[in-house]
Amino acid sequence: MIALRLSPAIAALLCSTPLAAQSLLPLPAAMTPGAGSFTVAEGTRIGAAADDAGATTAARLLAQHVKTVRGLTLVPGTTGPIRFVRDAGIKGDEAYRLTVTPTSIVIAASADRGFVYGAMTLAQLVSPDAAFGRPATVAATAIADAPRFGWRGLMIDPARHFLPMPALRAIVDQMAAVKLNTLHLHLTDDQGWRFEVKRYPRLAEIGGFRTPPSTGGDPGAKVGGFYTQAELKALVVYARDRGITIVPEIDLPGHAQALVAAYPELGLLGDRPEVSNNWGIMPYLFNPGPKGIAFVKAVLDEVMDVFPGTYIHLGGDEAVKDQWERSPEVQAQIRALGLKDENALQSWMIDQFGTYLQSKGRRLIGWDEILEGGLPASASIMSWRGEKGGIEAANMGHDVVMTPGTPMYLNYTQSDHADEPPGRFDVLPLSKVYDYDPMPAGIAPDRERHVLGAQGNLWSEYIVTPQQLQHHIFPRAGAVAEVTWAQRGNKDFAAFLPRVHRQGERWSRAGMQVADSAFAVEVKVDGTHGDALRRNSVPVMLTTQAPYGTIRYTTDGSVPTARSKAYAGPLTVKPGTVIRAAAFDTAGAATASPRSFDTARAALLSRSSSDMRACPAGSLGLRPPLTSESTANAPAFNINLFDTCTLYPDAPLDVARGYTVDVVRLARHYGLAHEARMLTEHYNVSDHGELLVQVGCIAAAAARKGGDKTARPTAAGAFPLPDPKTAPQRFTFTGTLPKMTGDQAGKPRAGDRDVCFQFTSPLSDPYYTVERVQLTEGGR
Repeated sequence: MIALRLSPAIAALLCSTPLAAQSLLPLPAAMTPGAGSFTVAEGTRIGAAADDAGATTAARLLAQHVKTVRGLTLVPGTTGPIRFVRDAGIKGDEAYRLTVTPTSIVIAASADRGFVYGAMTLAQLVSPDAAFGRPATVAATAIADAPRFGWRGLMIDPARHFLPMPALRAIVDQMAAVKLNTLHLHLTDDQGWRFEVKRYPRLAEIGGFRTPPSTGGDPGAKVGGFYTQAELKALVVYARDRGITIVPEIDLPGHAQALVAAYPELGLLGDRPEVSNNWGIMPYLFNPGPKGIAFVKAVLDEVMDVFPGTYIHLGGDEAVKDQWERSPEVQAQIRALGLKDENALQSWMIDQFGTYLQSKGRRLIGWDEILEGGLPASASIMSWRGEKGGIEAANMGHDVVMTPGTPMYLNYTQSDHADEPPGRFDVLPLSKVYDYDPMPAGIAPDRERHVLGAQGNLWSEYIVTPQQLQHHIFPRAGAVAEVTWAQRGNKDFAAFLPRVHRQGERWSRAGMQVADSAFAVEVKVDGTHGDALRRNSVPVMLTTQAPYGTIRYTTDGSVPTARSKAYAGPLTVKPGTVIRAAAFDTAGAATASPRSFDTARAALLSRSSSDMRACPAGSLGLRPPLTSESTANAPAFNINLFDTCTLYPDAPLDVARGYTVDVVRLARHYGLAHEARMLTEHYNVSDHGELLVQVGCIAAAAARKGGDKTARPTAAGAFPLPDPKTAPQRFTFTGTLPKMTGDQAGKPRAGDRDVCFQFTSPLSDPYYTVERVQLTEGGR
């Protein structure tokens, strides 16, 4: 059993709350239990005044969600035992009061959003268990609720990979289910312009489509798409009815290659680039002269016509200023304006647009780079490069939204399990998102009001399908919801886990792909695989990220159930045993799909890309798919973008005598700007470079760093790489390994050595990495 430890305040709150209310997410501000209960059954009527559009809409949403999560058909009308009541005495447009008695359920609010959030709370109350399709008994209770922060958001990026409109609407529905209220749409970038601008139609017609990057052969047909203004206006209404405001982003002055591809006269050098198929940072900026300023204002007019919300996001991030530095026209503009430098020019530009938006009753918001060169009085920021920018801006009196990359970039993978789909590879577990407090230390108490809230961001370089997007969002969106809604001090991760697991079941019923990474059992060998092979005995440990449920396992290959043996401590099994394990909650339901671990000798000698490490230094920071447009979750490859080397750690070279290495060629499509100098280039001694298999590479590098200039790894293979234009994308090499025994520096194990797989292909060629390494035993 994995024990849950609740804080005293949360434990007291939950103990005084009806059992059904303990499945609520986010946790309400106050709950008071009553006597008795109310039964919600098939055909129960919902009443809302016919002349109250907000109440009528909320009643319809309640019926839709209850149908999805409980399987009951409720009937909206003007009268019924479930009632929506407008109450001007409830302060705050997102506050609500929900009262359950044996004879009625009343949702009261002063504003439409309060009705929506009360409806979502009730939908959760009627789905506390697995009794789908049967009447729901809701314990009598009184809930008085309001959020801590007014900005509770998610950012979706359809610019890198276009997302169909139905998928956006599905995300809106499930944001509303947990009271998230802001959808930030990143609509333009180097790789795609997704917003139809009627005055400049080529922005979407040309800028909305790109050629996929090549892995060596022909690149393939163009991909992409864009949203018409009519489609986006319909989405705005759809979101508004669910309490959600859409914040559009037009990213500039950087991330503008799609713009310049469509209208090269709005660029700086007169060239016409292709819409980029490189991820990262590209050099193209838009021209900040009079023509460029007029262009942006014309675009903003159309953006404002579609999106009625207060905030318009104008990016401002990662704009390397090289084109501005090299442009005589821009340099003359800087001198004419009396500005210090290019950063000051960006600040001047942001002020122009901020003032223009302000004249229209709107407000500009941008990424924290717009602080560089001075932040115009009209601007607000999103703090993504840590919290420093947000702290500085709030203390200067500017409104801020906290969205630091760690822990609010939800495109990072949720675990290091081999079944994680593509994404940025820096594990961001559910717990780290939940632990975040959007009110950072360092903001003066009288400036705390400038922290609007927080949002999670999902950059889509490696997220191709709606299902992959959902996997990255859920269940971490539940953590974002609670850290932005729950009052300060009203959080407890242990108490959160059963509630977010229940909400995950609701999301799944709604058709969402919900990641079970936090609850999945991970099986690991205690010690090295070599030690287990030498002893012919495999000690294993079973763990989960989240401390929730009882781990149960089988060793006969069968699927574990709630009656399988409970894990109580490390196991020792014979090689060849297949361990299957899952955690189960107190109701006997599995918290995640079972995971398997094969202890056969061959399996212990095998490592996939997910088991490899970076070498000789650095980190495996990306997890790309086989091709940039691949719709499959697998294969995915953990890579170190800056050095094409991966490491098989602790290879038992007193046991293994040979190896087979499966190699994959990936597109090298990364715009690194000034970070390109960090790439390690290896001298290739054949036309397209080689794969070098080297034993003891890490130890040799450490020895050289310590002064031993003669230290070098032992060569175990050198294989010329084929011509990427004609060779298949995946191929295999085999070789033999030197037999080694005795100590290695820092590792007094017989024969365990690091083995590096280093590629020396030119940086102009595609990227290579290892898909799998299989070591083979001599004489077996």
